[in-house]
Amino acid sequence: MTYALDATYSTGDNLSGVGVYSREILHGLARAHPEARFTWCYRPHRLWRAFTGRPPNASLRPLLENVQLFRTRLFHGLNQRLPARRFTRSVCTFHDLFVLTSDYSTAEFRRRFAQQAREAASRADLVICVSTFTAAQVSALLGVDSGRLRVIPHGTRFPTRAGSPRREPLILHVGAIQHRKNLSRLVAAFERCAPSPWRLALAGSDGFGAAEIHRRIAASRASDRIDVLGWVDDNALNALYVRASIFAFPSLDEGFGIPVLEAMAQGVPVLSSNRSALPEACGDAALLVDPLSEDDIAHALTRLIADSALRGRLALAGRARAEQFPWSRAVASTWNVYREMSP
Repeated sequence: MTYALDATYSTGDNLSGVGVYSREILHGLARAHPEARFTWCYRPHRLWRAFTGRPPNASLRPLLENVQLFRTRLFHGLNQRLPARRFTRSVCTFHDLFVLTSDYSTAEFRRRFAQQAREAASRADLVICVSTFTAAQVSALLGVDSGRLRVIPHGTRFPTRAGSPRREPLILHVGAIQHRKNLSRLVAAFERCAPSPWRLALAGSDGFGAAEIHRRIAASRASDRIDVLGWVDDNALNALYVRASIFAFPSLDEGFGIPVLEAMAQGVPVLSSNRSALPEACGDAALLVDPLSEDDIAHALTRLIADSALRGRLALAGRARAEQFPWSRAVASTWNVYREMSP
């Protein structure tokens, strides 16, 4: 049997969470099942990136919407959408539905996303959701019966490093500079409670609402201690994780929350949000705050800055938590879904 997957978002240097997921599932399946044949399909705007790093049991089919996949019994849409043509069997992964619930995108993007999500949810034989939170939203907002839902959490990679890193007075956030990430409140809390020499580093590309956030940073009385780094590559990101003493991620809405697991895997104590899927990802290994309360965020930062023993306990708990989410588990669970759908 040949398994076809939408590999569009696995290409490029600046991968989003969906891109990381796509890369890990595609390569993980190919490594774990050399006996199987996989077809990686691409949309035209990502096609030029498609011809590097392909394992021997994965063939390429460009132009996802038009390709003839007559031998393909199963198609997997990795980003909550399916191509126009229909397949014998199909599965679709849903990461989040924040576009449908809040003002976190343009009206045009919201309209297009809603149409694609509803169509994919109605056509897929089974729907993979990356958290129980997302599964509940898919059921409530898109009308998918719970019997068609399978929850498979995201994963994380683990660093191979000898010795203990030398932490600096650095608070790190990794994620797009956008309204949904709640960065204006994080900046306000930082300037209230983080004395010099503590710094705040924001690593991520600009997204929806970035201009407002940049203005808030420029107006901050702590602006000289706030580093807006833009997108950083894996090496630079790993170096930030090694330096950071606190990872702050008080997001307003996440379908899962890969960055908190990455920070935990790197031994960085985590402050995160008590809403959406983040409590599910963090378990009891993070300080959870009300993301709508600047006071709550500031109080948690104050505790973490002042209490090195607390940071140490959270670092240990975080590593143990991250170990529960290897990408290999997500790959194995995805393969089980394929086998469930095999005739």
